[in-house]
Amino acid sequence: MLVYKFGGASVKDAGAFRNIARLLSALPQTGQLVVVVSAMGKTTNALEEMYQQAFRQQDFSEGWQRCRQYHLGIVQALFPDKGASVYGIIENQFQALQQLLERVEPQEFDFQYDQIISVGELLSSQILHHFLHQQGLATHWLDCRTCLRTNATWREAQVNWTQTETLIQETLPSLLKNNIVVTQGFIGGTGQGHTTTLGREGSDFSAAIFAYCLSAESMTIWKDVPGLLNADPKLFPTTICYEEIAYQEAIEMAYYGASVIHPKTVAPLAKKGIPLYVKSFLNPQEAGTVIKNCRHDRIAPAFIVKQNQCLLSFHSKDYGFVTEQNLSTIFQALSEHRLKINVMQNSAISFSVCTDYDAARVQALVENLQPEFQILYNQPLHLYTVKNYDQASLDAISEGKEILLEQRSRQTYQLVCRPAPLPSES
Repeated sequence: MLVYKFGGASVKDAGAFRNIARLLSALPQTGQLVVVVSAMGKTTNALEEMYQQAFRQQDFSEGWQRCRQYHLGIVQALFPDKGASVYGIIENQFQALQQLLERVEPQEFDFQYDQIISVGELLSSQILHHFLHQQGLATHWLDCRTCLRTNATWREAQVNWTQTETLIQETLPSLLKNNIVVTQGFIGGTGQGHTTTLGREGSDFSAAIFAYCLSAESMTIWKDVPGLLNADPKLFPTTICYEEIAYQEAIEMAYYGASVIHPKTVAPLAKKGIPLYVKSFLNPQEAGTVIKNCRHDRIAPAFIVKQNQCLLSFHSKDYGFVTEQNLSTIFQALSEHRLKINVMQNSAISFSVCTDYDAARVQALVENLQPEFQILYNQPLHLYTVKNYDQASLDAISEGKEILLEQRSRQTYQLVCRPAPLPSES
């Protein structure tokens, strides 16, 4: 019993779909497999742009048409028979998307977001299912919203594990006897039939949910990199691929923003001891990285960069100390406005937090807390984290930067700074 997850880069064009078919055709026919797929290429970004335009009552038709042509172009390259049923399915999805965009109301932003942005995964999974079937592989398309049950926290839904495990165990075993099950990442459903999303890049987490509920032998994330690297190769000129890494180490790296793995992915796998492989779909024969229950000596420093950060500083208006009561008020407001703390630091008369910058949420937070605090904030900033640092890595990461905040523990070093050329740009 295996779970494979394919991200947007692995389904970005017709050649990528053919590559998945070759990869899956090479598998032994004796196993059972769930394939979880993300939206194709940059589709999620395109859908977000369309939704923003519709929400502002602007014309979204150009983006809609461009996205439709992108998907139909891939379908035409994969399915020479113009009578193939996938053509009608994709057209119906785009007509439904158009209707959703035309009905956007100037309220309930997050709810409408989930109904629209989720279309990307429905499109990619349908195309993959039909193409694999055309290539002679027995597949079943599963609408994951029928079994991945969540609450109604739009854009970052929380999984109801009891209901989800029951529904998956009732639904999938019979399907897996004779089929590869193809389903969607990133999305779920409420008991009332509404679509939810699990947070950006949440397809990894979706795959981990299926792996956990089915007690899979392993889960594999297929990427365009050779495995779990100690830095983003787009930002750092030299990287190292880890052969193996412990669950706890991977969880911490994901928490700090390592882009290869969604932060929530590893925990459910660790609970059942399910190994997680990170492998290259370009070179599937290579070993990649395995994340499992293991011990290892000190590993190479990991460099993690989060861009578009905001540093908020809260000062008591009466110049008094920042007390536990003040901190409680600030934490409550951050939670209500769904702003995650990436770094925090306090002094006698101020408290500072670094968060991902979301203009609307930050502004709402400031308006909420201004009666009690003097609030200053800087953006856009970069947050650098070095896990398992040594002196050489600290020197390399801090050189030439205007540092606004820094923090060091025994294994982790973080700094917040104004944007400066990244190592690959200098």
